Amino acid sequence: MRDLAALPKAHLHLHFTGSMRLETLVELASTTRTRLPASLLDGDPLRVPADRRGWFRFQRAYDTARALVRSEETMRRLVLEAALDDASEGSRRLELQVDPTSYAPYVGGITPALEIILDAAAQASVLSGVEVAIIVAASRMRHPLDARTLARLAVRYAGQGPGEVVGFGLSNDERAGDTASWGPAFDIARRGGLALMPHGGELLGPRHVREVVSALGPTRLGHGVRASEDPALLDQIVAAGISLEVCPASNVSLGVYRQAGDVPLAALLEHGAQVALGADDPLLFASRLTDQYEIARSLGCDDRALADLARGSIRASLASPASKRAWLAQVEDWLA
Repeated sequence: MRDLAALPKAHLHLHFTGSMRLETLVELASTTRTRLPASLLDGDPLRVPADRRGWFRFQRAYDTARALVRSEETMRRLVLEAALDDASEGSRRLELQVDPTSYAPYVGGITPALEIILDAAAQASVLSGVEVAIIVAASRMRHPLDARTLARLAVRYAGQGPGEVVGFGLSNDERAGDTASWGPAFDIARRGGLALMPHGGELLGPRHVREVVSALGPTRLGHGVRASEDPALLDQIVAAGISLEVCPASNVSLGVYRQAGDVPLAALLEHGAQVALGADDPLLFASRLTDQYEIARSLGCDDRALADLARGSIRASLASPASKRAWLAQVEDWLA
């Protein structure tokens, strides 16, 4: 079997704080004399039930890590380490998702926070060889008006290349709030030329996926695996050209599926969905990008099918046509 870490691919679903290395977390906690819960230190993936109590446990762990990101130096470090980790796993393009609101208090506001991350992404692209672009993501736990502010900020830095904002997203517990209330923010982002990447179809099923598709008009859907429960909906998503960012390990860790074998990757692919595998939050789920391809292999994907998944990730990325052509050719070399 071919080396999956050498397979050229794009990484389209990775959260900023969730990308943190465990050793970085420990070092930051030591520096600030922060006591970390044992669940963050044991190296085992987080496992919670797919209910509000489970999400609370996940969010509490995530917030513990996020609270340690308190300086420009740390923000830059996380971006660079994420890029270097991706480079070691064959990634050619990383589209890193971040809500600058969380880090704004430590660097003078949301605009400086985003500018720091964008500059770090440009530098990391040079140092790692991975194109690092940014998706600005609003949170369902904040007011939709805050999302409009973020969308306007994101549009100011819109572009396709490394160190630019390529998309606008909506993350956190998809059960929170009225999806349509974030529509105006997504309209701002769309008019500004940004691709749209809301989360949907992980914790909630087809009915909510329909709401997300109708209200927000996504370019890509964060997760989207629950669309497999409604073949007609899945056909609609495929026909609309909406790509799915599938994160098998996090689906299991968050209790959506009992085990990796239950993740409906085969059903998605059989319907012609363009799938990009992602690691989501490696810090909490103890599973990086290549691990997602290993899961796909365990689900029956041979090397040709794995190459197709890599191609799907590259095509679903927002990289330039020239970059995509080069990386797709490298996938052919891997397969040959």
